[in-house]
Amino acid sequence: QVQLVESGGGLVQPGGSLRLSCAASGFTLDYYAIGWFRQAPGQEREGISCISWGDGRTTYADVVKGRFTTSRDNAKNIVYLQMNSLKPEDTAVYYCAADIWGSSCEVDGMDYWGKGTLVTVSS
Repeated sequence: QVQLVESGGGLVQPGGSLRLSCAASGFTLDYYAIGWFRQAPGQEREGISCISWGDGRTTYADVVKGRFTTSRDNAKNIVYLQMNSLKPEDTAVYYCAADIWGSSCEVDGMDYWGKGTLVTVSS
């Protein structure tokens, strides 16, 4: 059974850090592009990072560039999102998603999605 499970969300103060994890089962992440997305209340879901299949190129949305870092541990089949210098506007449900043989991560094109983990940035 193909499954992605996010964890690590919670409440953090502005300027703080969190590390989210996305554990994959039922498939091997080596064959997939892996993206992180988020959806704030009343907002559209947006892509924030992507690790491409093949060359492993990592890209970030401008709004998180320099603050967030995504990485992949192929041996553990886990993808991470390290979030630093968090801002209240980062508050959202964060999702990981996988696209087989993907060279990019498109919100409307991912094959598998996790259920999300809530990140709340507030003092």
